Amino acid sequence: MQTLPIRIGTRGSRLALAQAEETRRRLIEAHGLAESDVVIVPITTTGDRVTDRPLAAIGGKGLFTKEIEVSLLNGSVDIAVHSMKDMPSVLPEGLTMGAMLPREDPRDALLSPHAKTIKDLPLGAILGTSSVRRRAQIKRLRPDIETVEFRGNVETRLNKLRSGMVHATFLAAAGLRRLGLGHEITSLIEPDLMLPAVAQGAIGIEMREDDDRIAALLAPLNHSDTAIAVACERAFLGMLDGSCRTPIAGLCTVEGDRISFRGMVIAVDGSDSYGVERSGHASEAEELGRSAGEEVLSSRGKAFFTDPA
Repeated sequence: MQTLPIRIGTRGSRLALAQAEETRRRLIEAHGLAESDVVIVPITTTGDRVTDRPLAAIGGKGLFTKEIEVSLLNGSVDIAVHSMKDMPSVLPEGLTMGAMLPREDPRDALLSPHAKTIKDLPLGAILGTSSVRRRAQIKRLRPDIETVEFRGNVETRLNKLRSGMVHATFLAAAGLRRLGLGHEITSLIEPDLMLPAVAQGAIGIEMREDDDRIAALLAPLNHSDTAIAVACERAFLGMLDGSCRTPIAGLCTVEGDRISFRGMVIAVDGSDSYGVERSGHASEAEELGRSAGEEVLSSRGKAFFTDPA
């Protein structure tokens, strides 16, 4: 049976590699391992290869995880490191999340050379985003703003912004900070104005369900507050069968043994939305997330999520 090195599967983008490196560092420190005992294995995913079409048009969130999960299932890697906001609501059979690293800032960030805030953007401004959630939310806040597809890694999007292709874009504050690019942020968008994506800012470590050795190695890395918040948010997402075609947002905050959750679904064109809130004991995280999702379905129904186009 393979023991060392521990092989970490990850996407090959600079951000994904930074997240894998953080996981590697934490494993080495937690178990007194040698540098050579943990190796990073970059894996190219369909989502990385196809950059000229919207995610929703080519299959959704699983495009950033499928090849990595195949490698995990066939034993080519021992763990997989993911941005949790990219994870489908249901994992493949035989896989489970082994740990959550401490969550970074979950907020969205506005990047623009033209305005400090969303309300300051010029009338009819062009905003680049590949996220249906961000597109729906900006349309809800500023119906005059035109949105255009904006695929690519963080550096690619920054270069497109600098070239003048758009007036502004949104990126996750967490990713920018993990890359040392926090200085690129024009302003942070508070959740009261624009709820982030479910599990935004959280790094999850996926493993095979029957791998007790890896489970023991990952246990010290798990950040319980992040795991609780992500469990609540993903339970909400799961009830709504969330995909890249569905404008869904949600954020759970943990204070001691209490949690508060806010969720929202938005019509694709921003013309309608429905918000829901829950609070309770941390042990009820998944139950509260599911309850919030059930309320949305009861109020709006599945048809609400269907893009008429």
